[in-house]
Amino acid sequence: MKKSAIILGATGLTGNILLHKLITDIRYDSIKLISRSKIEDLPNKVTQYIGNLLELEQFNSDFLADEVYCCIGTTAKKTPDKSLYKQIDYGIPVIAAKLAKENNIDTFLVLSAMGANKKSKLFYNKIKGTMEEDVLQYSIKNTYILRPSIIGGKRKENRLLEKIGLIVFKVIQPLFFGNLKQYKITDPEDIAQTMLNLANNSNKTEVIITSNDIKKLSKNN
Repeated sequence: MKKSAIILGATGLTGNILLHKLITDIRYDSIKLISRSKIEDLPNKVTQYIGNLLELEQFNSDFLADEVYCCIGTTAKKTPDKSLYKQIDYGIPVIAAKLAKENNIDTFLVLSAMGANKKSKLFYNKIKGTMEEDVLQYSIKNTYILRPSIIGGKRKENRLLEKIGLIVFKVIQPLFFGNLKQYKITDPEDIAQTMLNLANNSNKTEVIITSNDIKKLSKNN
């Protein structure tokens, strides 16, 4: 039987890569995108719902699928207002988990970040850690939380400082041994593939996937 999937954040770097993987995956015949803006030239197997993701519950009647992929995330530069930042990085994934639970969706995958910790003094890490905890409270049967390091790849936005940082990281990565390996740049292609692999090839439940394991799991087709 063919499967269906919901993607939140398909206009972003990782979400867009995941979208195209699902499009070419013959196991899926229905993909729903919930986003602020439309993506052009998509096949008929993709249905787009355009609206305000901060009001995600308005899509409750359409929030029906076998799997939910939540690839939502912002940055301090894009969203300097901490209240809005929290609504995006915490609010959207948690409401998505709530809707998934209410609509009996058994598989929920969410993109978090390395260093996520609800007790952290760092705002970003604290938000991610709190989000993880509250997502897990819904006890969705197959819950996977991915914690990548800095995500590489080319983005649509012009992020000069981020580009410089990625270049520096690439230069010094050969020096990362032992515990430092977790800080290596995470390829968004690996994140998307790992999400897809977990949804289809794993029977583990409520798993947190570290940056070290994302690369390994991306190979387990």
